[in-house]
Amino acid sequence: MPVLPGAEPYRHEGGEVGVLLCHGFTGSPQSLRPWAEHHAAHGLTVSLPLLPGHGTRWEDMQVTTWQDWYAEVDRELRVLSERCSRVFVLGLSMGGALALRLAALHGARVTGAVVVNPANKVHGLSAYALPVARHLVRTTKGIASDIAQEGAAEVGYDRVPLHSAHSLRQFLRRVDGELPQVTQPLLLLHSAQDHVVPPADSARVLSRVSSTDVTEIVLEQSYHVATLDKDADRIFEESLAFIERLAPGAGKDGAGEDGVGKDGKEGTAAVG
Repeated sequence: MPVLPGAEPYRHEGGEVGVLLCHGFTGSPQSLRPWAEHHAAHGLTVSLPLLPGHGTRWEDMQVTTWQDWYAEVDRELRVLSERCSRVFVLGLSMGGALALRLAALHGARVTGAVVVNPANKVHGLSAYALPVARHLVRTTKGIASDIAQEGAAEVGYDRVPLHSAHSLRQFLRRVDGELPQVTQPLLLLHSAQDHVVPPADSARVLSRVSSTDVTEIVLEQSYHVATLDKDADRIFEESLAFIERLAPGAGKDGAGEDGVGKDGKEGTAAVG
């Protein structure tokens, strides 16, 4: 199936410091594209992959599992590690959970982690029915485009495959058990109002990780997809400052004139 317009993966060859960005459940790289391009414009090497089953149609996602999604970002991290001296993992929602698992399992290979509205649990009584319900009902309503900014939209599915939701629940339970293995510096940003992932998930992450260098920032003006919302610029600036603090000189080498990635698409194409 062809990839939805705007949902293409993004890569940029920059300097010796790399960033790997992980998008969310039923979403696509479009939700993180402006964030990726911001770091590319400052000379960082950037990888923003499209997770298996995403960015096409929900039927394609139905036949994938968390192991497929994690394997993709794990592979990208290994590639970046060969190319860069330091690598940071960044993620939104489920992408935040993916980033935290990379930090937990890869240790020193990951210099630091930045997560925005990280998912930690599938909430509600319906979550407990997923093992059976997924065999009776194929989908439920979508979760894309929870954005306060008028006119902004996320490229994502309008339906959630229940087989995939069941796999997500299994994945988040696994990651929760691995959070004490996260020791790297952590920047966690979460929205005051989020209709997809409650603030309790961020609180749980903060209480479970073993990191001693932890910064928490509350985003007052944005909903769940904060990277496309009113606080987007703050996310970009705070994450870049976090990276530059831990990797002095990051971005000074390899900065292009416009920060355009290998696919040649301008940053404005990612929003909308």
